Amino acid sequence: MCGIFGIANQHQPVNLEIYEALLMLQHRGQDAAGMVTFDGDHFHEHKENGLVQDVFNEKVFKALKGNVGIGHVRYPTAGSLSAKEAQPFFVNAPFGIFLVHNGNLTNTAQMRETIENNYHRHLRTTSDSEVLLNVFADQIYKEFKAHPEEDHREAVFEATTKTMNLLEGSYAVITLIDEVGLFAFRDPHGIRPLSLGKRQTQRGEEWALASESVGFDPIGFKKVRDVAPGEAILITPEGECISKQCVKGTLNPCIFEYIYLARPDSMIDGISVYKTKKRLGAALAPQIEASGLQIDAVIPIPDSSRPIAIELAKHLNVKYREGIVKNRYVGRTFIMPDQQQREKSVRRKHNAIPLEFKDRNVLLVDDSIVRGTTMKQIIRMCRECGAKNVYVASAAPPVLYPNVYGIDMPTKQEFIANGLTNDEICSLIGADALFYQTVENLIVAAQAGNPDITLFEASVFDGKYVTGNITEDYLQDLENAGRGNKKIEEIQPSMGI
Repeated sequence: MCGIFGIANQHQPVNLEIYEALLMLQHRGQDAAGMVTFDGDHFHEHKENGLVQDVFNEKVFKALKGNVGIGHVRYPTAGSLSAKEAQPFFVNAPFGIFLVHNGNLTNTAQMRETIENNYHRHLRTTSDSEVLLNVFADQIYKEFKAHPEEDHREAVFEATTKTMNLLEGSYAVITLIDEVGLFAFRDPHGIRPLSLGKRQTQRGEEWALASESVGFDPIGFKKVRDVAPGEAILITPEGECISKQCVKGTLNPCIFEYIYLARPDSMIDGISVYKTKKRLGAALAPQIEASGLQIDAVIPIPDSSRPIAIELAKHLNVKYREGIVKNRYVGRTFIMPDQQQREKSVRRKHNAIPLEFKDRNVLLVDDSIVRGTTMKQIIRMCRECGAKNVYVASAAPPVLYPNVYGIDMPTKQEFIANGLTNDEICSLIGADALFYQTVENLIVAAQAGNPDITLFEASVFDGKYVTGNITEDYLQDLENAGRGNKKIEEIQPSMGI
């Protein structure tokens, strides 16, 4: 999961606008931030580990000259935490190409071997994004070599088609190509989000692209539409917006975007994240009502579960209360790069209000429970504040299968639900009752926003990978890669905020 942004403006520098957009996308990655601008002659780049506000300053902005540019906030899913693996990535030929990427390739090993042995290109990092960039650059070079008289723009579109036919996995990509323009494309399943925005000025139309529509808001852009699966979009140096369907696409967006990853004020593929969360809350109510439990208050684990809890409380006719306070100066535990940092951050990130728990039966609501440590510690806090009974509701079903499309939870050993019954999980986190959303209700809640989507990428819940090429051997390789091989009792941080 990363955040990407690109903007083309023929009339003024774009560095501050990219900065503003990246701040709005910061929730998608806190490990590193990067930006590159182009002034018509030279690229100007800056990237470092850290938050957007720490990576960029007045001195940096003075060097980032140009009226077109791209930016990235990184949450590493493939590759190391080194600053050299922060994006954008660059190749100097053909033309000079900078790239930012959100997603995860699932045939990285094969493509890396092809790049090194057949393309004779040297890769400087372990990132799949660098692999993607080199595949794309090589296809552009081959297209130019085969058709030297071909228009540059048409050649890049043709190269994109060939690139998509080679790549497997998920990718939303924005590139900056000298002599061509701002160029973006999305994988044929549309797993990761990408939106097109427009700003109308007295000088004409200006265009931007972003992972989420919230990236447009602070700089006055309005979302036009989502980039279609398998589609590529070019914003020329003259400001013209050109699109082409490079390969046939079927929209299968990642359902985790609507549960946890995206901001509630985002619209993704025609679906309101906020309204989806409300529908998830309503869908939980019947099974909780059927339990017959006496509940005095519904309390969210802030912040992303708040709309879910409000709607659930409404349907249960139970008081909604803010009983847990979030320290906003501690990062999202799930995005933190290692388990130890997640565990240390849990207690300093949340604090309970004793008056809301003393002698009460409370229902805690979280968007999801993946590893369990956050929930376990919060339940302990509630009991220390005098709660009589602590019940838990998860707006998502149990996470049972690895995610291979850009969320860094690749091995089954990390999941608290792996191999355990509902009662065993409940006991392990210290709750008095535990309720999970069903997969069916989850799909219905998201699909209500866009009935044209017939299949969501929900593999972490149902084990069905929409690209259809994920083998048991591939998943076993992830298990053996050392990413999360600790015993479950040692690592249970929750994905919930």
